[in-house]
Amino acid sequence: MNKSDLFRHIQQKQSYLCVGLDTDIQKIPSHLQRTSDPIFEFNKQIIDATADYCVAYKPNIAFYEAHGAKGWESLQKTIEYIPKEFFTIADAKRGDIGNTSGLYARAFFEQMNFDSITVAPYMGKDSVEPFLAFEDKWVILLALTSNTGSHDFQTLPLKSSQPLFEQVIETSQKWAGADKMMYVIGATQAEQFGRIRQLLPGHFLLVPGVGAQGGDLEEVSRIGLNKECGLLVNSSRSILYASSGEDFASQAAAEAQKLQQQMATMLAKYC
Repeated sequence: MNKSDLFRHIQQKQSYLCVGLDTDIQKIPSHLQRTSDPIFEFNKQIIDATADYCVAYKPNIAFYEAHGAKGWESLQKTIEYIPKEFFTIADAKRGDIGNTSGLYARAFFEQMNFDSITVAPYMGKDSVEPFLAFEDKWVILLALTSNTGSHDFQTLPLKSSQPLFEQVIETSQKWAGADKMMYVIGATQAEQFGRIRQLLPGHFLLVPGVGAQGGDLEEVSRIGLNKECGLLVNSSRSILYASSGEDFASQAAAEAQKLQQQMATMLAKYC
């Protein structure tokens, strides 16, 4: 999927919501546990319930690979079920020496046909370039994440007094442009959003941390939206587990709709 197609979908839906499919087998409603593939059945109903209100889906790969071959099968079925107009993100946080990254890229882009993958930048340019070699596929580079431990390294000043995450952003822009590279910026890092948008005026930012982690959608949108939206705001737990009963899908739909309505207001106000 290219950038213009993504923006067109955002305009049509008046939404920049990404639903995170962090499907925890221990939290799936009990009536689904009797099905042959509870993870896929849960995902299928979540997708059906939220498709009117979002533009992207982001399975966190750990929730699938923890179940071995069966989990990978559930993931493959989930990706095949998502309609083609939705942007798909493999939240895999890969990044290794070049030939290994090339195999990761083939796995997620060719075998599973994801549109994008999250990549850790620590090993540098040659670990990221293999992912960038695929046409109409995206790298979503970890820059300033939403977890508490992000401050262990990401905000440490370099000798120039520049925070490490800023150096990651500046250096990586030499590898690809805004049509191939996105960045993960946590919603809990809102005080840095202004500076990040200055560094990345035309890029899309994948923003986790709204909802359960305490990020503020209004603040992120006010600072982060650009003329082509430029944001994909992820919500996982607050949608997936809005209810633990048989009404889980309808409650997920209600939560997604609430976020979509807020986003429509933000797009009219700030975009």
